[in-house]
Amino acid sequence: MRRTDPEVWAGIAMLVVVLGIGALVLIAAAGSVTVPLGAWLGVFAAFVLVTVGIALGPGFATPRAYTLLGAQVVLVATLVLTAPGAGWLPILLVVVSALSVYVAPVRVVAVVVAVNTVVAGAAVGLRGSVTDALLTATIYLLLQVASVGSTLALQRERRMREQLAVAHVELRAAAVLRDESTRSEERLRIARELHDVLGHQLTVLALELETASHQDGERAREHVVRAKDVARELLGDVRATVGELRRHAPSLEESLGSLVERVAVPRVRVAVDGGVTVDEEQTVVLVRVVQEALTNAIRHAEATVLDVTVTAEEGRVRLVAQDDGWGAARVEPGNGLRGIEERVRAAGGTVRLDGRSGFRVEVELAPERLAARAEHRRAGGDVLASSRGTAPVRPTVPGA
Repeated sequence: MRRTDPEVWAGIAMLVVVLGIGALVLIAAAGSVTVPLGAWLGVFAAFVLVTVGIALGPGFATPRAYTLLGAQVVLVATLVLTAPGAGWLPILLVVVSALSVYVAPVRVVAVVVAVNTVVAGAAVGLRGSVTDALLTATIYLLLQVASVGSTLALQRERRMREQLAVAHVELRAAAVLRDESTRSEERLRIARELHDVLGHQLTVLALELETASHQDGERAREHVVRAKDVARELLGDVRATVGELRRHAPSLEESLGSLVERVAVPRVRVAVDGGVTVDEEQTVVLVRVVQEALTNAIRHAEATVLDVTVTAEEGRVRLVAQDDGWGAARVEPGNGLRGIEERVRAAGGTVRLDGRSGFRVEVELAPERLAARAEHRRAGGDVLASSRGTAPVRPTVPGA
């Protein structure tokens, strides 16, 4: 069994009650059935099948849901009215009322309760007094109202938990991306400082030493040449540090772990291969993909487990998010999934969605394309020329 939450146990208990009542009718009250027993059993079997169909989730307020609910109301009325001597049989009316909350709005549920109340009273009225009929109708009305009220309260609590979980995921995603933006800005600030201060000073030093190397004095010339080489090496180191600061991004595993660390249901398992390397823009894209997959698992799929794996294959980064929730043969993307598709395509990647076994999101990104775009933007403002292999620009020095 995929899920073991209270609603599943309640569904199992309901099915046991339905089958138990049918067995009791056969054992103890078969003589009270006013139609052929085989026909009554056929109606009962149809009622069980329709009940199972509703329990499997035909959707809320859909044509299929209304069809199943209407069939269930007619079948349970037939069962109760054709076996008026089975005093426990009207309990099925309460079961029908409770199930109707999951497939129809409150106004339709109210109609179901009213019809069932009339059926309960009529079943007693066929063999008893009007007073007994009214009393029985009142009792079953109260039982149905209590059942419907409890079910609505459970649904409301569940929706609030889902909304809270989704809001928490959105908040964690915003925090992760905010931290990433802060780190990115700090790296760029340090890179600019190194470029503007140390890089400029070392460039001047290299040029001055190059000029001094042409002065008289052989011993001084040797020391100056060595100093010039050291200065050029320092300048190369500064340039390498600047480039590394600009390219380096935080650990993707840490970012995804921070996103899901406080999510209790579903349980999220994140696995990132050691060979995966992403930059800042790709980190943002992948965090948003996992956020949407987690939101879908909470709000729609009712999943208990979400597995997220990130691998590097043939120069591409591949993320797969797979949950164990309710799937769909045909996935119809909403605003969230369409936004993810737009983000991934803008980053030069592809998205595949599959709902046949749970819900699966598969994303592939090409690191070289995004890295080339980012490097092109960064290179636009970089005016440092490489000192290695480039003829020095000699300043005009009197007497040189």
